Amino acid sequence: MDNDIYGHVNNVVYYSYFDTVINRYLIQEGGLDPWNGEVIGVCAESSCRYRAAFAFPEDIEAGLRVARLGGRSVTYEIGLFKAGREEAGAEGRFVHVFVPRGDMTTAVAIPEQIRAALAKLQAG
Repeated sequence: MDNDIYGHVNNVVYYSYFDTVINRYLIQEGGLDPWNGEVIGVCAESSCRYRAAFAFPEDIEAGLRVARLGGRSVTYEIGLFKAGREEAGAEGRFVHVFVPRGDMTTAVAIPEQIRAALAKLQAG
């Protein structure tokens, strides 16, 4: 899954990067337990604007912020950067809706510990 036939990271891999950046933050800062927690976040919407190609084994840095923090959902903005560069090579948008693990159809309130961690990332 590194480089595709055109010699760069394939577009679908960017979404995996977004997911990794978001969930790493939620686990480390928000106390999310993706394996046993009662509430999980599921992706309701995502998009990416590609500005520059990445290629393995190039280092990629990521930035994460919260564009909108609702009662049951959050909209993230993610920037992927070539190491040391200030201009994003890709800009992502990702919406999480929080649901009970056993019923992934009914949105619930964002757990307080996760909400507090997300509030730290609110764009301002």
